[in-house]
Amino acid sequence: MSSSKLSRREAFGVGIALGGAAMTGPLWASGQAAAAAPAAFAGRKPSPFKIGVASYSLRQFPREKMIEMVKGLGVKYVTLKDVHLSRTDTPEQTRAARQQIADAGLTIMGGGTLTWKVNDEAAIRKDFEYAKNGGFPLMVCSPAPETLDTLEKLVKEYDIRVAIHNHGPEDPWYPAPADALAKLQGRDPRMGICMDVGHAVRAGADIIQSVSLAGPKLLDLHVKDLADPKSRDSQVEVGRGVLDIPGLLRALAATRFAGHVSLEYEIKASDPFAGMQESLAYMRGVADAVAMT
Repeated sequence: MSSSKLSRREAFGVGIALGGAAMTGPLWASGQAAAAAPAAFAGRKPSPFKIGVASYSLRQFPREKMIEMVKGLGVKYVTLKDVHLSRTDTPEQTRAARQQIADAGLTIMGGGTLTWKVNDEAAIRKDFEYAKNGGFPLMVCSPAPETLDTLEKLVKEYDIRVAIHNHGPEDPWYPAPADALAKLQGRDPRMGICMDVGHAVRAGADIIQSVSLAGPKLLDLHVKDLADPKSRDSQVEVGRGVLDIPGLLRALAATRFAGHVSLEYEIKASDPFAGMQESLAYMRGVADAVAMT
């Protein structure tokens, strides 16, 4: 790790000093998360970022357990995968689930990833209705290029932002953030990108330069880390890999990024809590260090 980066020891040290240490055990497992999380994180200096989680990280758990686990992680921001807010539910069921999440003290930052492979306005409109009922201010999406005119029309009609997600070298449309940005030139400012930093690095992108390149078009962020910048199967806890997370957060601070800094933890799907704790503790420590500079 270069000297320009904050070490894991430094990041954890800052987080601990400011009251943002990782919790000592998976409190959700004992049913104490709701009571214990506020106490464990009380007194933390407010983060300059909205650090939260993508619920895809908890895809093997039902919505009620997902809510409990997110609260146990000490975060309040969440982007929802449809496994936790089904696209096949009725509008009434969707609104009820939205209320359940809000009543738990969580803030819905968006939903997705939603994929549209063909330019079918009725199908895309149905997803905008789903987003409206789910209270999504933003839809993370992977739209075929030929859908973008329709997408722009519906963005204007529903006033819901859309953020194109890059999926790395395997993605036929948007391997890197720059590929999505190129398709968005001249379009409505509510159309932007969700940069997945792991996939972006695998596609050869510099994630720090990508923040500057995107500017206000960077609407959302999926954070992960890789031991090998070329291998999607090398994901590790954030801070244990080779991605320059401190540099990324400094770049975000420089652009006054106000979107969701969302942990997307894709490994250890059946038992992700400890790894998510560790990742979030590192992210908080780095964020607090950035705030002090």
